[in-house]
Amino acid sequence: MTGVLEQVAGLLAGGIAAAALLAGAIALASTRRPAVALPVLLDLLLAAGLVRLAGDPGWAALLTAAAVVALRRLIGAGLRAGGRAWTVPGRPPTPRRTGAP
Repeated sequence: MTGVLEQVAGLLAGGIAAAALLAGAIALASTRRPAVALPVLLDLLLAAGLVRLAGDPGWAALLTAAAVVALRRLIGAGLRAGGRAWTVPGRPPTPRRTGAP
């Protein structure tokens, strides 16, 4: 039974990882903002890692999921800090232009 569960979890994790790449690329292409696309990619990669843990709860799978969580946290903190660095103190940020002029 565990062999079947490992195979199914591996296939699902691979599918979720592929969907993560696609969703991240679509988010980047549509918003042109890596600060929006990276969390989408990393959240789905974390989901893939957690699904893989259901089938094979070994140390390698656990460390992979933990590494994705750590990267997600570090990149998120870096993007938030970088966003604050680009704003001028005392002046509200300029609104982004969307749509037709």
